[in-house]
Amino acid sequence: MCCSFSWVEQTLHSYGLPAIFGDLFFESLGVPLPGETLLLLAGTLAAKGDLALVPLWLTAFAAAVLGDNTGYLIGRRLGRPAVLRYGAKIGLTDARLSRVEHVIQRHGIWIVMAARFVAVLRQLNGVAAGTAGMHWGRFLIANAIGAALWVSVWVGAAYWFGVDAHHLRWR
Repeated sequence: MCCSFSWVEQTLHSYGLPAIFGDLFFESLGVPLPGETLLLLAGTLAAKGDLALVPLWLTAFAAAVLGDNTGYLIGRRLGRPAVLRYGAKIGLTDARLSRVEHVIQRHGIWIVMAARFVAVLRQLNGVAAGTAGMHWGRFLIANAIGAALWVSVWVGAAYWFGVDAHHLRWR
């Protein structure tokens, strides 16, 4: 299976921060990749000392924000017809995009921040905000806050649990 824990862990050990950046950038751009799984494993590796926590957090945050903003630009510049034409290859249908656009138009900043924590919304967030015509400055702020919270929750939980588990092992 391509997205098993062992495959993700091997990728992290082999490629480190560039693998984290690539996975989260493309997941935020709309490609279905294992974002939370990657962050959990990376946080655990940071707790073991195999990855440095601050560079991990900064890399994950930057990748998430840049991926979503690239998606926003695609949605804004290419427009809905182009997004649907090429998005169909990864399961982005007219109905899905319409639902997400409607939610973004209705709830704006709040949905952009919260969407980071919901699979599928996380992947469509930037593109849909762009096609829905959300103001870029508002999107950028909401996206950065959501990405900071998302990375902090997943990496932080794995890191702190990993540190605690490591200490329990030696008692």
